[in-house]
Amino acid sequence: MKKQTKRYAESAKLIEAGKQYNIKEAIETIEKMPKAKFDETVELHVKLGVDSKHADQQVRGTVVLPNGTGKTQKVLVFAKGPKAEEATKAGADFVGAEELIPKIQNENWFDYDVVVATPDMMGVVGRLGKVLGPKGLMPNPKSGTVTMDVTKAINEIKSGKVEYRLDKTNIIHLGFGKVSFGTDKLVENYETIINAIIKAKPAAAKGQYIRSVSVSTTMGPGLYINQK
Repeated sequence: MKKQTKRYAESAKLIEAGKQYNIKEAIETIEKMPKAKFDETVELHVKLGVDSKHADQQVRGTVVLPNGTGKTQKVLVFAKGPKAEEATKAGADFVGAEELIPKIQNENWFDYDVVVATPDMMGVVGRLGKVLGPKGLMPNPKSGTVTMDVTKAINEIKSGKVEYRLDKTNIIHLGFGKVSFGTDKLVENYETIINAIIKAKPAAAKGQYIRSVSVSTTMGPGLYINQK
């Protein structure tokens, strides 16, 4: 733990107190920080001026990052017959139907990052709502994970599609690449997400929409980003 604390302190010294960075400067500063023993994820934290308790102020959507996330997403697909075959061909890691329910419910099987389902399977998947919902794994038409086009869904997820959604404190937390990507690729991914969040502004949102934005590595201190 001491090593981490020391590294965090060394990293924090590189950040100017009270400064709002432009995104390029922020990424360049992150790249100068002492390295962890693994390729850290660079994370984005966006505080919004909305109230997530109200249905008309929810902010949720998906976006395909131009440079991916640096993480290979494992996909579970609920489908039958030809659609199950299509999912397997498209590169789904796991494909099944009712037989997967006890495995998920009783064995706590969560060896996947995203769940996709064909619409006819939602009656089955609905039985897993209490288990998949809290983990953010429930398929949803809005995020493109309830669909007949399983090939498209799998391809998008595998190529760097991410879902953003507000938490209870009205903040969106999202990884948008690895430190090893370099400045240009991380900046491009960042701008893609921010633009998507701006476009997703609810009509009911009043006042300042984006309150604050910060970026950090998995284990590092945050840098605030200037939104002007």
